[in-house]
Amino acid sequence: MTTKTPDSLTTALTAHIADAITAAGGWIGFDQFMALALYTPGLGYYANDSAKFGLLPDSGSDFVTAPELTPLFGQTLAVQVAEAFEHTGANEVWEFGAGSGALALQLLDALGDRVQRYTIVDLSGSLRARQQALLAPHAHKLQWVDALPERFEGVVVGNEVLDAMPVQLLARHGGQQGGVWHERGVALHEGAFTWADRPTALRPPVEVEGPQDYLTEIHAQGEGFIRTLADRLARGAIFLLDYGFGESEYYHPQRHMGTVMCHQGHLADGDPLVAVGRKDITAHVNFTAMALAAQDAGMNVLGYTTQAHFLINCGLAQRMVELPPLERATAAKLIMEHEMGELFKVIALGVGEAWEPIGFAQGDRSHRL
Repeated sequence: MTTKTPDSLTTALTAHIADAITAAGGWIGFDQFMALALYTPGLGYYANDSAKFGLLPDSGSDFVTAPELTPLFGQTLAVQVAEAFEHTGANEVWEFGAGSGALALQLLDALGDRVQRYTIVDLSGSLRARQQALLAPHAHKLQWVDALPERFEGVVVGNEVLDAMPVQLLARHGGQQGGVWHERGVALHEGAFTWADRPTALRPPVEVEGPQDYLTEIHAQGEGFIRTLADRLARGAIFLLDYGFGESEYYHPQRHMGTVMCHQGHLADGDPLVAVGRKDITAHVNFTAMALAAQDAGMNVLGYTTQAHFLINCGLAQRMVELPPLERATAAKLIMEHEMGELFKVIALGVGEAWEPIGFAQGDRSHRL
């Protein structure tokens, strides 16, 4: 765990990435830059000891996720996990990117004896220490791993995991007719990071209409993650919650600036090349790509819907009625259209015989993927 000041951390990480660029001949793809900025041991955003998760910026945090917003998120998700246990015969949870540990605590408390083991897959040593402290009452059920075993069983959950996986940037210059696609990467100019484009054979999965220049992402690492789960999950189901769109929305002509964004001090910006190591870097999820990767690997898409529909199907509204007014208003952000309700989606994947999870009983959008 690093004890560096924010300025010295950025200086050290900048030098580390600059060395990687130099070693690669002066240019690296954005996916490599994003991986180094987020996951370099001791220096990357998710590998250093900055606060990251919290309700307000005065805590030193950069953003809030649903489990930090209200415990009702995990309590409601637990309804779906419990049903998945019944359908699959599994009794273990595997959580990817557990963050502060808040979701794990909520699921463990709500599931009780129905969950026999809870495994957290997390690359961050500093976050692991925080998780261990928070989850101490459940220590007898917990284990931490930094890689998946060759075969495993259980219900996989991941809240805001896919958006933190490195993406490749594609930039089209010259519009649809005769336009040339480039991969956008990072180079050095007078000691600072700068964008640099190189011609590429890579393309978005659909033709993007319109005369305008266009910047977007493709998600090879996210798709690879899904294929790995499919290869190794012997029995169980997968529930992934994140912000994003289906393919037709993702590559809409009007979305010509891409979706990469950064979070620092509860403010969003679009420049990942500055303050490296001190702010989060994310991209929205192309859920069609994730669904196709799952199907190609032999899994079933059990459902796809908005977070609002998913949580309401799992009983969130009934739970909210019992809350004091202020807590009810906070919990409502999970399902309000202009907050998390519409932008955040949930996709469910399964191995073996298909079944309909309760979270998708109403409002399933699988046909729109």
